Amino acid sequence: MISELTRKQFDILGALAETGKPLTQRELEKETGHSLGTVNRVSKELSALNYIENSTITNAGLKALEPYRAKRAVFIAAGFGTRLVPITLNTPKPLVRVKGQRIIDGLIDACLNVGISEIYIVRGYLAEQFDQLLYKYPMIKFLENPMYNEANNISSAMTARYTLSNSYVFEADLLLSNPALIKPYHYTSNFLGIKKDYTDDWCFTVKDGIITEEKVGGNGPDCWQMVGISYWNEVDGYRLSQDIKDVYESYGGKDIYEMSQLFRKLDPNRLVHYEGVHQDRRYNDTSDMESQMYTPVEGIKEFLANDRSKPFICCEYTHAMGNSCGAMHKYTDLTDTEPLYQGGFIWDYIDQAIYRK
Repeated sequence: MISELTRKQFDILGALAETGKPLTQRELEKETGHSLGTVNRVSKELSALNYIENSTITNAGLKALEPYRAKRAVFIAAGFGTRLVPITLNTPKPLVRVKGQRIIDGLIDACLNVGISEIYIVRGYLAEQFDQLLYKYPMIKFLENPMYNEANNISSAMTARYTLSNSYVFEADLLLSNPALIKPYHYTSNFLGIKKDYTDDWCFTVKDGIITEEKVGGNGPDCWQMVGISYWNEVDGYRLSQDIKDVYESYGGKDIYEMSQLFRKLDPNRLVHYEGVHQDRRYNDTSDMESQMYTPVEGIKEFLANDRSKPFICCEYTHAMGNSCGAMHKYTDLTDTEPLYQGGFIWDYIDQAIYRK
């Protein structure tokens, strides 16, 4: 039975496996970042387990690393790529060529170089163009995301949620200049980041190698800018798949609330509107107004009789189709008698029916 490796044992075995050649303890010190004394002590432990011999990893050592192997890679490639317009009007961004090579090819090649051949691409915009990849990479499996234009990356994550364990997740439009950043073995889930003194982009605060906060904009000695590559082990990948489903299917929650707080920080002069709070009251302050859809006038009166904490709007209250626009005057009359009722919005004011003679 293979025993679970300690982090230091994993680091030394991983270094030997990736280089594929004998390494001196001095070289292992440089590769792993551990002290020479630690390398010496842990090497003795690994020798006793028959995991290394003559400064080389053994077959038993390679077998001990297998539970930590990256098994698959997921590429999020469904989006439009607005920042490269007009190029992306006819070509999905991952398929744009830089110095003669498609952007996504560098990422796929890096995965194949470390033995990751189970590859999924989530596609949406101009999806059929990704078929060209099959000539070079016949092992690719496509995951279709028809909601890419309405729900962005969260819908792609939802589409790929069953493939996230023991898996790399890539933004598919990253130009990878150092393929060696993609590793075959991982001790824990992790994100790739760039240490920055200051950034106005998405970043992490890191303490003792652990991510403690994710935010937009940061500075200081513990600031790392995100670059769109992450790895999820078996347990965390499963948890992530459950969280993605919960967030995607929820009307509210912490993520949406924190996004509303970000909006207020970026522009304190604008109100934040979110109708979903009506269905999920856990974070009621997400929206600066009470927003409901097609609530009858009597229902609005009843609500405001019990809760006058916010102004009330109907984000939609009529849709001209057939005879659906009756009693509109009741809504406009309410604005004259109820100061907290701010009116509402109409979906279509002109009947869409086709008239026949």
